[in-house]
Amino acid sequence: MTYAVTDQCIRCKYQDCVDVCPVDAFREGQNMLVIDPEACIDCGVCEAECPAGAILPDSLVEPRWVALNAKYAPAWPVIRSRGRPFADADAWSGVPGKFEAHFSEEPGAGG
Repeated sequence: MTYAVTDQCIRCKYQDCVDVCPVDAFREGQNMLVIDPEACIDCGVCEAECPAGAILPDSLVEPRWVALNAKYAPAWPVIRSRGRPFADADAWSGVPGKFEAHFSEEPGAGG
């Protein structure tokens, strides 16, 4: 089992999870993070740190989120320290259906 980031991260990208990950499993996209399933050790510390509730065990999310994390993890850069969330992150937190309208395949800066 591993953890997966869902669409609740899109346009929020709080990144609190990055600071607690002991294995640098997070990868940064332009407007969301994903978890590298090959790096994740299933410790679960990231789940509690996510203010948006975007991180869940892979057994509790739709398969498309597990597949999305696995697809973009090799393409996006590792992020090892927390950056700043989007200025309007709080307004986007909890908004349904963000994937279809706002997901970007572009990588983030990493760091």
